[in-house]
Amino acid sequence: MEQEVIKKMTEKMEKTVDHFRNETASLRTSRATPSLVDRIQVECYGSMMELNQVASISVASATTLVITPWDKNALEPIARAITQSNLGIAPIADKDTIRLSLPALSQERRDSLIKLLDQYAEDAKIGIRKEREDAIKHIQRQKEDGEIREDDFFKAKNDIQKIVDQFNNEKIQSVRDKKEAEILSN
Repeated sequence: MEQEVIKKMTEKMEKTVDHFRNETASLRTSRATPSLVDRIQVECYGSMMELNQVASISVASATTLVITPWDKNALEPIARAITQSNLGIAPIADKDTIRLSLPALSQERRDSLIKLLDQYAEDAKIGIRKEREDAIKHIQRQKEDGEIREDDFFKAKNDIQKIVDQFNNEKIQSVRDKKEAEILSN
C-alpha cells in the first residue's frame, strides 16, 4: 500500500522536474535557441497564444533567431509581444519574417538570470516538498487506520525522504547547474 503512495509521489515529482526543465529552457543564454521565445504569449486571432502556435521558429546562426508567422497578419502582434517580453531583444521585422539578434549578455544580466534560475529551482524544490508532505500524510492515515504497521510507516517515511533527497540533490540541482554553466559561458 505504501509503495503505491510512493509511486504516485514519484510520478508527481517527475512532473515537477519536467516543469522546471521547461522553465529553465526559456532562460536566455549566449546561444540562440527556439525555446527562448516559443512560450511568449501573443495576442492573435482574438486570444492569447504561445508563439510556437502561430509561427515557426528557427536558428539562423549562433546568435540569430528567425520567426516566420504562418499568417502574415500575425507579424505585428508577434513583434509587439517580443518587445513586451523580458528578453530585452528588439525584433527586426522584414516583410515575411522577424529576426532576433541576441547581443552578448552583460555580467549584470547574467547575474539577474542566475537569480531567476535560483528562484525557479526553489519553486521546484517547494513542489517536491509539498508532494513529500502529501505522501507522508497519506501513509500516516494508513497507519492510524491500521492498514500498515508502525514499522512500515517509518520505513516508508525514510524511503520517501531518500527519494526527495534524490530529486532535490541530483535532478533539480543538475538541471540548475547545467543552465548556470550555459548562462555563464560566452
